[in-house]
Amino acid sequence: MQQFFKSSWEEVTKEVTWPKWSELQSSATLVLVASIIFALVVGVIDFLIENGLRLFYQSV
Repeated sequence: MQQFFKSSWEEVTKEVTWPKWSELQSSATLVLVASIIFALVVGVIDFLIENGLRLFYQSV
């Protein structure tokens, strides 16, 4: 177990290439914008389906 943690720590500190802070910020911004757009699209679709079904059931 000790060897596992030692080799894991060594890999994380010496072999993994971590992105720069500016790359992290741009990726986070991209994810935030994409999430907002996706939520808006789903919200519009939900609104349209809800109102469409309401009109359909009122006419039947």
